[in-house]
Amino acid sequence: MGKNIAILHYVAGFTDGVSLEMNKWKHVLEGMGHRVFLCAGKMGTAAGTTIEEMDHHRPDAKLLSYNTFRTLRDYPDAITYRAELQRLAAVIEAKLLAFVDDNRINMLISENIWSVAANPAVAIALANVVQKCNLPALAHHHDFYFERPNFALTNAAAVELADYYLPPHNPLIHHIVINSLAQQKLAERKGISATVVPNVFDFDAPDWQLDKYNADFRTQIGLSEDDILVLQATRLVTRKGIELALDIVHALNSQQRRIQLERHGLYDGRKFTTDSQIVLVLPGQARDDLTGRYKALLTEKAKQLGVEAIFIEDIIGESRETRNGQKVYSLWDTYIHADFVTYPSLWEGWGNQLLEALRAKLPIMLFEYPVYQADIKDKGLRVVSLGNTLAGHDANHLATVAPENIELAADQALAYLIDADLRRETTEHNFRIAKKYYSLNTLRKHIHQLIRVE
Repeated sequence: MGKNIAILHYVAGFTDGVSLEMNKWKHVLEGMGHRVFLCAGKMGTAAGTTIEEMDHHRPDAKLLSYNTFRTLRDYPDAITYRAELQRLAAVIEAKLLAFVDDNRINMLISENIWSVAANPAVAIALANVVQKCNLPALAHHHDFYFERPNFALTNAAAVELADYYLPPHNPLIHHIVINSLAQQKLAERKGISATVVPNVFDFDAPDWQLDKYNADFRTQIGLSEDDILVLQATRLVTRKGIELALDIVHALNSQQRRIQLERHGLYDGRKFTTDSQIVLVLPGQARDDLTGRYKALLTEKAKQLGVEAIFIEDIIGESRETRNGQKVYSLWDTYIHADFVTYPSLWEGWGNQLLEALRAKLPIMLFEYPVYQADIKDKGLRVVSLGNTLAGHDANHLATVAPENIELAADQALAYLIDADLRRETTEHNFRIAKKYYSLNTLRKHIHQLIRVE
């Protein structure tokens, strides 16, 4: 008999990795006969229940997060901090209880609420709801606060929060992580066992296609058909290492490589001329950048390198729509026009954009982040690698790798931009591997087991 299952997160219906993964879980659960109800602080393009106080971008939530994990700056002492944390948690709890009652929810799935705690009050509220309603729950942990750089529990109340709620020790809650490294850390730090369920994608759906809606995408962002579009589809946050993508585009633009492109033309028969550009296109949002400066630093570096970088967050959404009278493309439309994908993340919980590139049958460059090395590399994907070691950081604290790694990667990328046979063989090989290990059918098997456990 199907369950009424609530999936809860800070936001839903956006292009961040957690929102996208929620959609996949919802699709699979509904295909198994369950009713799924989304609940978040902001809904975006998704349908569901909005509880505004759950949004992690609210000023009160951002203050609590900063004063939990950075420094106790905005409250005079731990007592005042605890009072504000409990106040917001009580408001959220009351609304969650009403949501559970109204929709007759008999199972919860939390997304990052009990792990990264970007809005710490939600962790307390949801744990209280689980206990009061005796609800079984799956705690889906994409990343943990202790995996973030420079975290520090700032006071006794923050330590108490982490001990009791991040994540909770509760027999009603079954824990899920997305990689083996997180599984090990959770066991070591918290004494909690977890099931590994990797990120997945729909590899059986029809291929994304050029159509009337997305046909003008290049024109809208100022590119011609003969330009090379290098896609960096991630959010603009420092751990994504986007500065390394700028280095690759700069290297591709060298005189020697441009001569090769002009001589051979592109993999799909397009010509590359002296007027053709090689451009880095960035559709991701910058709202989650804790520094508030990353986009400006990327813009500055692009200018210094003479690289054309186009930020297009304002015309990209989870799905096609019209926003303030302006045509908005889906994230998937950007892949249709991409020639090459960069994914130089320094750290990822798993890596949604990697799967997206494999699904789009595009060649990809990446930095071998720890989870890639631990859980993905042995599957045999063929990628352009920057290696797994940073050379250091520049004066603006942007990551660097050895120059020879950049040059080697640029040569390999060049081959994929020129050689149609190499490109086709590689992307088809990667697609087969990804479909085998990371399909919705794989997720369905995991969920079947998890719900049976509950």
